[in-house]
Amino acid sequence: MSRRRLPYRRSRRGRRPTVGGAATVRVTDCLDACERANVIVVQSSADGRKADGRSVRLGLVNDPDATTDITTWVTDGGPGLTDPPGILDPYTFKPSRRLRTELHD
Repeated sequence: MSRRRLPYRRSRRGRRPTVGGAATVRVTDCLDACERANVIVVQSSADGRKADGRSVRLGLVNDPDATTDITTWVTDGGPGLTDPPGILDPYTFKPSRRLRTELHD
């Protein structure tokens, strides 16, 4: 089985890759959930935030089919605009209480 990454390309600014122009991808070493690597955080767009969309964290995303489902969901609008496909439910998790506290401080 080969590993596939989210199909992204470098943006014009050259700093951040984008997913088909629909989303920005930021690569980090660890999001305080290293035991769940590969972790993907899908943030809502401006329109998604207006519709009360919230970030969604997905962990253990090592399956090429899951990355395809995530890419399709993001392209279709992502959080707040489009419900995630049910197949992603097992990957969804909430950050630790300690991390949530640090994020709000």
